[in-house]
Amino acid sequence: MQEGELIKKFGIDLESIKREQAKLAKCIELKDKMDFNLATKFGAIENIIINNQIISVAIICNNNFEILEEQYFLDKLRFPYLFEFRSYRELPAMVEAFNKLQDKPDVIFIHGHGITHPALGLASHFSLSTGIPCFGVADSLFECDKVQGQDILRNDKVVGKVLQSKENSNPLYISPGNFITLRSAYELSEKMIRAPHKLPEPLHLAHKYARSVKKELKI
Repeated sequence: MQEGELIKKFGIDLESIKREQAKLAKCIELKDKMDFNLATKFGAIENIIINNQIISVAIICNNNFEILEEQYFLDKLRFPYLFEFRSYRELPAMVEAFNKLQDKPDVIFIHGHGITHPALGLASHFSLSTGIPCFGVADSLFECDKVQGQDILRNDKVVGKVLQSKENSNPLYISPGNFITLRSAYELSEKMIRAPHKLPEPLHLAHKYARSVKKELKI
């Protein structure tokens, strides 16, 4: 189905959403909410889409990558896949999974974009919705972003960093979402790589848990 048909089918006011994105983006704070060297609880959220359903999982681990808590939320998708509007599709289930956690992490790894998104990345949108520091770990970049050495640039401004986490594999693209600096986001990502996994370990654990939930639910 073409994008225009999806917009009509779901009754989406795209211009209103764009205005909302722009308004929310102005609320982003790229400052460390805490000294992340003192962080002890690391969260991660991973999503799996199966047909018209979404499984969103939230995990918390400690510095030794021991799982402290796991929760998931299964929901029906109420928004289609539209380029640059991923958060409107996945955010509701993510917030529900997060709200089921008995404890709250110091920082959350999000498998997606922060400020490397041209409007409002998933990591930024989620942090603005929950008040928890978040940053994005993405597998690709948008065309408006350029790479120069380790820096990801947009309009000559550094918005992210390239992390070669695994030899002979495609790099990861790290960007702050909200309540965290690029430096802290990059340092946390680099520190939490554990071979042979490509993703930082909290995200790897969330990805592993998501697969087990999918198997358990048999969907």
